[in-house]
Amino acid sequence: MTTREAPFLIANGLTAGYSQVPVVRGVSLQVGLGEIVVVVGPNGAGKSTLVKSITGELELLEGGLSLGGVDISSLREDDRMGKGMGYVPQLRDVFPTLTVMENLEMGGFRLNKQQTTERVAAVLETFPALAPLTKRIARSMSGGEQKMLGIGRALMADPKFLILDEPTANLAPQVATHVLRDIVASLAKEGRAVLLIEQRVALALEVASWGYVLTDGQVRLERSAPELAAMTDLGSLFLGMSTAASPSGPAH
Repeated sequence: MTTREAPFLIANGLTAGYSQVPVVRGVSLQVGLGEIVVVVGPNGAGKSTLVKSITGELELLEGGLSLGGVDISSLREDDRMGKGMGYVPQLRDVFPTLTVMENLEMGGFRLNKQQTTERVAAVLETFPALAPLTKRIARSMSGGEQKMLGIGRALMADPKFLILDEPTANLAPQVATHVLRDIVASLAKEGRAVLLIEQRVALALEVASWGYVLTDGQVRLERSAPELAAMTDLGSLFLGMSTAASPSGPAH
């Protein structure tokens, strides 16, 4: 039996939706420090709703959330971020008209000047490729560079738990591979708990240690990532696509 890290985030029986109509129902999952946990599933499975229920954008209809042993179920979105949660959305993860440095400083809006300086240095140490680009306008950067900046901006608050929503969306396969194998993997190596929402199933299972399959708003299967990767019928049974194939987007 696969041994997992002690849970840092615990979601217990989450039910959430819109106008009191549930989209996700009874979802339970956990993520430990130093662990990458991936949630996969077809379009319309409820992945975005699940993310919103964890970040606090959507109010829970049922269930509970704890982060580092603290119940955050009733906290507002900003307050959850203040408790050690970070979030990198699929879209609008950077301010396109601001420079790299200005984006990082926006990520540290809760910090004083000295703390901001220290966190910028730490983020640039994590992502040295950003160091020579601090004066670059974000919209002029490549897709991979923008994703790195988006993650770096989230890291300014030094979160212990980080949600990455489709970080490889619209990236060319080679860039997507770099983002997952190098950038995302480095976050777990730093001891952060990472919840990854990802459509590139095979690639995601390479870097993750545990995975959940979400369909029709419910967790249908959970296994270690190697066990899920070894399931030859995973694509046809749960995802409607081959796990060996990764959807590709335009080159960036």
